[in-house]
Amino acid sequence: MNLSQTRSFDAIIIGAGAAGLMCAIEAGKRGLRVAVLDHNTIAGAKILISGGGRCNFTNIGTTPNNFISDNSHFARSALSRYTPQDFLALVAKHKIAWHEKTLGQLFCDGSAKQIVKMLLDECAAVGVQIILNCKISDASKADEFRVETSQGAMLTKNVVLATGGLSIPKMGASGFALDLAKKFGLNVVAPKPGLVPLKAAADELEFYTALSGVALPAIAQCGKTKFAESVLFTHRGLSGPAILQISSYLKHQDEIELDFAPARDLVTELKRRRHERPKVEQKTLLGEFVPQRLADSLAAETSLEKIATRLKSWRFKPAETEGYAKAEVMVGGVDTNDLSSKTMEAKHANGLYVIGEAVDVTGWLGGYNFQWAWASGVAAGQGLAQAN
Repeated sequence: MNLSQTRSFDAIIIGAGAAGLMCAIEAGKRGLRVAVLDHNTIAGAKILISGGGRCNFTNIGTTPNNFISDNSHFARSALSRYTPQDFLALVAKHKIAWHEKTLGQLFCDGSAKQIVKMLLDECAAVGVQIILNCKISDASKADEFRVETSQGAMLTKNVVLATGGLSIPKMGASGFALDLAKKFGLNVVAPKPGLVPLKAAADELEFYTALSGVALPAIAQCGKTKFAESVLFTHRGLSGPAILQISSYLKHQDEIELDFAPARDLVTELKRRRHERPKVEQKTLLGEFVPQRLADSLAAETSLEKIATRLKSWRFKPAETEGYAKAEVMVGGVDTNDLSSKTMEAKHANGLYVIGEAVDVTGWLGGYNFQWAWASGVAAGQGLAQAN
């Protein structure tokens, strides 16, 4: 490619992930000259590893209530204008087979590569230029934005920050979008790891390590927020969908309460079985309700009644999270008060847009973050067209 002929664009999108590619498609459809820049050598790197390689590309039940933000109303506009059904129509157009798992989660029957190919084909159809292995060092603005890259400086009327957040740094995640947003005067809600496993305190670590690999259904609750999914004991603490979900809501010093026998009166049921079978070992009775390794670890501690009570209101105070290395998302990001909910453009930095994970909008586990990426990307792509 002769970059000397392609150095000026109507819009430069920094980040060739879900949000960035969707924004490019939408802007390209409307006749804009668009370039997508990414430091990776492939587009859609995070898409490719999502959902175990099958991409949990949306959740059919998406509502604004499935997102965390300092402004709970911000996501409504974009989500209402680009829905899971809209994305499914695009998937159908490209003849990608899919299936629904639990709780409205939609996955490719085949591979996440199909979603990336679909997005790249859509970009190609509307003339979007995708420039990979392109490291961006800075952006400044006089009359236009000047983006400094490893492949030379590029000029544009509009810059879209779509580089994601701080999660999964081994894939090149960084705080670039947040730093650049701050440079242009936008505020940032303090980021933290979300959808992340939790570490046990040092004095409890041996107990949790011994149970590593044990999984069971549970209700995880912190304050008024609760999730009913599975919990997994790990050699460092707790994980599993219920723990990942509740982790995004945790604040410093918060304690989680776990119910390992949802919808059961465990005390009454165990008492009845003890009465019916007085000679059966305690661990055997417990093993009829929870995995046997967990039953064995608790059986010698105390009475059945106390064990049942503990299982119904298990207290876990994490020492810390597993951090961004194991986090699926970043909670926090560019303050939504500084962005238009309709176009994702910065209110006081004309021509600067922020989309996807870099925004202080974080979805639950189960396809919600992809739906936010699609919806915020479409909103910004339409906003770019209206501004040009």
